[in-house]
Amino acid sequence: MLDKNKKKELSSAYAQTFRAMGVYQIRNTSNGKIYVVSSMDLEGARNRFDFAKQMNLSIFHELQKDWQAFGPNSFVFEELDRLKPDEDAPVDATSQKHYRDEVDALLELWLEKLQPYEEKGYNRRKR
Repeated sequence: MLDKNKKKELSSAYAQTFRAMGVYQIRNTSNGKIYVVSSMDLEGARNRFDFAKQMNLSIFHELQKDWQAFGPNSFVFEELDRLKPDEDAPVDATSQKHYRDEVDALLELWLEKLQPYEEKGYNRRKR
């Protein structure tokens, strides 16, 4: 069993590490529609999605109607693009913003490429 100090130390070390970040889609296998999203923590996003499927909870408002109509097993998580952080870079607000900007740019590229709007997907066009 870990003592409190060791637990705190491990927790702090974890908070100071970058996780794989990038762009993924949730695809409805029944009708082919997709929802394209980005995350600063792809593994965390996958875990939340898997948990939502187990509990039959739609975590995305945009999918709610089809989630209820087709069921959670009609949806799959698919990673589209992964951004590997520089292991030597400091974990600070500046580098976090830099990576956030990179992930946002990747998302824009994938939205442009896949056009997941109207009958093709669940994303809403920006005004």
